[in-house]
Amino acid sequence: MTTDASDNTLIVNGQVHSVPAAATVKALLDELGMADQRLAVEVNEAVIPRSEYAATPLQAGDRVEVIRAIGGG
Repeated sequence: MTTDASDNTLIVNGQVHSVPAAATVKALLDELGMADQRLAVEVNEAVIPRSEYAATPLQAGDRVEVIRAIGGG
């Protein structure tokens, strides 16, 4: 993704990532191709429920952790 003045820079799983200024958790997951996966998402050490992904805005400097749930037995 290219960066311009309207982008926000985040840290996603320890890596620098740019998103549009109006991005939400859902938009980030869509961009990462992870929206349909079973995930746990944390923004600035707060767990975000799946039902709130679309309503949770991301801001410059946010730290996002995305963890995939893997089944096993």
